[in-house]
Amino acid sequence: MKQILWFRRDLRIQDNKILEKASNEVLPIFIFDKNILEKLDRDDKRVTFIYDAVLALKKSLQSLGLDLYIFFDTPKNVFMKLKKEGFDEVLCSSDFDSYAIKRDKEINEIIPLKRYLDSFLINPRKNLKRDGTPYKVFTPFYKSLSWLSSSDKIGEAQINQNQKLYKYENKTPTLEELGFKRADLPEFLKKTPQNRLNDFKEKVEEYEKNRDIFYKDGTSNLGVDLRFGTLSPRMIFNEIRKSNKKNSEIFIRQLFWREFYNYILFHFPKSENENWKNIEITWSEDEEDFQKWCEGKTGIPIIDAAMRHFNKTGMMHNRLRMIVSSFLCKNLLIDWKKGEQYFAKKLLDYDASSNIGSWQWAASTGADSVPYFRIFNPYLQSGKFDKEAIFIKSVIPELKDVDVKLIHVEGALKDKYISPIVQMRYSRDRAIRVFKEAKNAKV
Repeated sequence: MKQILWFRRDLRIQDNKILEKASNEVLPIFIFDKNILEKLDRDDKRVTFIYDAVLALKKSLQSLGLDLYIFFDTPKNVFMKLKKEGFDEVLCSSDFDSYAIKRDKEINEIIPLKRYLDSFLINPRKNLKRDGTPYKVFTPFYKSLSWLSSSDKIGEAQINQNQKLYKYENKTPTLEELGFKRADLPEFLKKTPQNRLNDFKEKVEEYEKNRDIFYKDGTSNLGVDLRFGTLSPRMIFNEIRKSNKKNSEIFIRQLFWREFYNYILFHFPKSENENWKNIEITWSEDEEDFQKWCEGKTGIPIIDAAMRHFNKTGMMHNRLRMIVSSFLCKNLLIDWKKGEQYFAKKLLDYDASSNIGSWQWAASTGADSVPYFRIFNPYLQSGKFDKEAIFIKSVIPELKDVDVKLIHVEGALKDKYISPIVQMRYSRDRAIRVFKEAKNAKV
């Protein structure tokens, strides 16, 4: 039996299903997929992160007497070449977005694929309601998984020692040969995945209180690890559960929101490009407004600070994501798909299901989404979660010497800053009217 171990969203050796299931002669590989890379900017930070993670995985596999062969090509071309080597099957982790499903179907016709659940805690094909239909609301979905969410430990995969490396001649491409230049990553990403997890365990008790404070390092900082599998969700769940820290349940619930959005996208694949709710919104086509939102030039301090920081770092607090997405979809009345696509280009921890689910939530078009009449007021949000404007002033230097109180009041900045592109009261009333009309038209 000769097996290809195709690493994808599981860039680690600990708790890795394919290393548990593999035996006999194996060829571990990673593919820098030209189909994906050709669509990215040359300075995309994610490629730098993945490249370093792949090299770290190669080193880890070498410590087991194995290796990692790294390709830069389309998956189809790679497997057409490897088929000639007489491999019996390909072992890989399951992936559920539309591109992954199409890609895996194509590869399965070349060499049979065996897929294992490794990037998520549950298989979205399972955990249906009694009538055999999928859950559409988070709370009952979460309650149905209480057997898992309340467990002391979720079983992790163990490495099968009965593996022998199939040696293959292959040169590891450089980052430059992939067509990218090394990008600066946030400081926390220069630590090892385990150290990031250890850091979060130390602050998990303050997670609920600090995660919304924009200038504090209160989030888990584990989104990138979950996205690319440098840590598994099982490992994170087990470490947080084992720490037995106060408020850890708040974070565990967030892990299950990630599961929910993957579950929704799997059962409703059209929601990747369409409103999950069957309503038609009359979106604005104002490209100038959209570009000002993208560049952080709306004239509304917290929106601009969030977007400028995002453009520079690829990172954004969850509450800031809610604020800027609500502003785009409701106050500017611009299609959530445009915001989702912009985030997809730049988010370091971009995950299709979570990003789509979150944008549809904010736009009131998705599963268990916010009511259409709930519209974040960015001034109230910044006043509550950045009271002293520490975050805003750190990002927008032209506001450095401006009185804090003026920053959180609509119209108070006048000639001290860019004029706002939209008024809150007017844009709120307009959004409610448009969404109400769409809802009534559906009925």
